[in-house]
Amino acid sequence: MSGILYIISAPSGSGKSTLVNELRSIVPNLDFSISYTTRPPRGSEQNGREYYFVTRPEFERMIVEDKFLEYAEVFGHYYGTACRFLEEAKANGRDLLLDIDVQGAEQVRRKVPDAVSIFVMPPNREILERRLRRRSQTEKMEPEVIERRLENAEKEIVNYNKYGYILVNKILEKAVDELKAIVLSERTRRSGKAPTAEDQELERIAEGSLLSRSHEKVQPVLQSFRTNL
Repeated sequence: MSGILYIISAPSGSGKSTLVNELRSIVPNLDFSISYTTRPPRGSEQNGREYYFVTRPEFERMIVEDKFLEYAEVFGHYYGTACRFLEEAKANGRDLLLDIDVQGAEQVRRKVPDAVSIFVMPPNREILERRLRRRSQTEKMEPEVIERRLENAEKEIVNYNKYGYILVNKILEKAVDELKAIVLSERTRRSGKAPTAEDQELERIAEGSLLSRSHEKVQPVLQSFRTNL
């Protein structure tokens, strides 16, 4: 079965981009949606690679024409996912991965109820802050930006229970294996084919990340944020 829509969300600094890049390098027939944005390019960013950079009037015209699966205004700039990416993936017999925030994921789930949703968490607030401060050295982020992202992370993390799968990105290799298992086991389940021994092992790994089995591993993460409010 092609045309499966995978949603992955995470607070900034949780390692989501690294996970997505690793997944795309090992899982075939998986397209990645590049978002549209009205913010200006940063550093070496190129149009059509990191984002499609458009003007605010262009973006708002696309909203009126109902060309977005989801969109949101974040820190004064629009970000959105065009419907055409899902249509193109289905037409080409491929699946689509969306890297979007909590607000966008909610919009997509309303439009595509059978989408597979995955939430990535940092191990705790301290590690997230450390990652953001390391990133700030290359992106030249102001201290207030780091604080704002930490505050935003706390607001996003409490929405974890709206997702079907939960990953705590403590060890990258393990998180990559879990993400791969989720994607491939969903493909097998929806294909209707009898699972092989390898498929069954992937399903076992994926089931360990189901929301219903993740409350115990999530609680320390939530507590680390609550004790730092």
